[in-house]
Amino acid sequence: MEQITQILGRVAEGDSKASNELMSLVYEELRRIARSKMAAESSGSTLQATALVHEAWLRLGGDDQPTWENRRHFFFSAAEAMRRILIDRARRRAAGRHGGGQKRIELEGAEIAGGDVDDQVLAVDEALGRLALIDPKKAELVRLRYFAGMQLKDAAKVLGISVATATRSWAYSRAWLIREVTAGLK
Repeated sequence: MEQITQILGRVAEGDSKASNELMSLVYEELRRIARSKMAAESSGSTLQATALVHEAWLRLGGDDQPTWENRRHFFFSAAEAMRRILIDRARRRAAGRHGGGQKRIELEGAEIAGGDVDDQVLAVDEALGRLALIDPKKAELVRLRYFAGMQLKDAAKVLGISVATATRSWAYSRAWLIREVTAGLK
């Protein structure tokens, strides 16, 4: 973890080799996050975890990385890039579709009536925007957990909060989102 912070500092100083070192160091963590997120995708999905990581890396700047404040800033930005890629993809796929085909879907153990995975991603993203207006910290936690697939303890570390606080915030946020998504589907 300390090594990532040091490399981010070198990137900020303009070290041209640091960007490649950064990618090598964080690649497996980004793939783990992407695999976790892609597990929720339909089996016929054409997007794979590796492609998601590479597209997110390019959106983050590729070899010309911006200045990152710290490890938290980098991983939050990566999670946000992955979220936006999945949202954009879901919107493209849903553009020509009209309702129907309702089935039960899960959001971390709680079932919500809804459409396919793309509909779920769009509904959660919409509700997440409303949550961000109420409590931006809780919205960050949801982004890291839901869209980046991070474990609670890892998300807590990235956000700089205790696991206990993250647990309480996740329980509240999950219940709030379920209520909002369910209400939006009626």
